[in-house]
Amino acid sequence: MKLDTQNTPSVDETMFQNSWQRSWHSLGIQPAPGLQAQLLSAYREPQRHYHTLQHLQECLTHWERVIQLAQFPAELELALWFHDAVYEVKAKDNEAQSARWASQALQQSGASAEQIQRVQDLIMATCHQAAPSEADAQLLVDIDLAILGAEPPRFAEYDAQVRAEYRWVPGWIYRSKRKQVLRSFLARDAIYSSPHFHAQLEAQARLNLAASSR
Repeated sequence: MKLDTQNTPSVDETMFQNSWQRSWHSLGIQPAPGLQAQLLSAYREPQRHYHTLQHLQECLTHWERVIQLAQFPAELELALWFHDAVYEVKAKDNEAQSARWASQALQQSGASAEQIQRVQDLIMATCHQAAPSEADAQLLVDIDLAILGAEPPRFAEYDAQVRAEYRWVPGWIYRSKRKQVLRSFLARDAIYSSPHFHAQLEAQARLNLAASSR
């Protein structure tokens, strides 16, 4: 199936296809027809500026470098696909809604209760309310937060993309709230929980966050 990537330049169709097929094959089940297209369409919704196919592709790029570190790689890879499947800027339950969609899709395809629970738990870890303690959750959350340790030009683009998603918020309120969020990450003993991402991205993330939260 050829991906519909209109208006999404630089999308790596081969990466998307390989990832999608690999994850379901590893679980030993088949996704429902049209599920991938539904997910890709969700990531192209007009209210999104950062939580787009670009973000999904960046996540999968990081994932392919650490896949050998995961205990349950198929579940983690599918959790990446679904972690931002539902994204409404004003909603408070995007992760729960995304986890519910993943659960329904996996149940329809015949996944085991254990597989479904693992995917749900991984998606819910992206609420970022606390640093995860379980190794696969650490990998997933670190992948989701890898943008914080991006090179400065990409980090600046990300910052602008997040602002675009919250364009309805008055500037002074947005700046205050945004600084609170960024400083909360800086206040952590470690932004990245897994050894790989801590070694690769921690220093740059702290530089980026410090510069943006002044």
